[in-house]
Amino acid sequence: MSETLSVTTHRIFEGQMNEHDSLFGGQTLEWLDETASISAHRFARSHMVTGSLDRMVYVNPVLIGHALTYESFVTGAGHRSIEVFTRMVGEDLDTGEQYLAAWSLMTFVVAKGTQLPPIAADTPLGAQLQAGYAARTAANKAARAAMPEIPID
Repeated sequence: MSETLSVTTHRIFEGQMNEHDSLFGGQTLEWLDETASISAHRFARSHMVTGSLDRMVYVNPVLIGHALTYESFVTGAGHRSIEVFTRMVGEDLDTGEQYLAAWSLMTFVVAKGTQLPPIAADTPLGAQLQAGYAARTAANKAARAAMPEIPID
């Protein structure tokens, strides 16, 4: 898993705030997709698309002048799908205090015919996440099946 690790850090500026004076959620999602897609691409070594944002959990607000670090790595893979976990850690740059800002699970999809390699956990957190991969995949499949047909008109 560690070979798929992607880390990016962003400084938070005034123009990125929402009406609650914390980092705008849309900005967090843009940076999330960029960082997580690097992990997925490192794993597959093939082009892919974002399939779904399976889970996004905001834990603590990120404030102006803080930094936000994204740490993404692959936690599971199917025939064409790749699950990526991302931990978002905020940091008060004045004090050095760090805090969990958010975490996420995303799925990326590769083209038909792409052979995905096996994935092996090499950290305790990676092992815990990999152990739950099959259950999360089954729950995601059931949730999609329970959705009605979505009309476009």
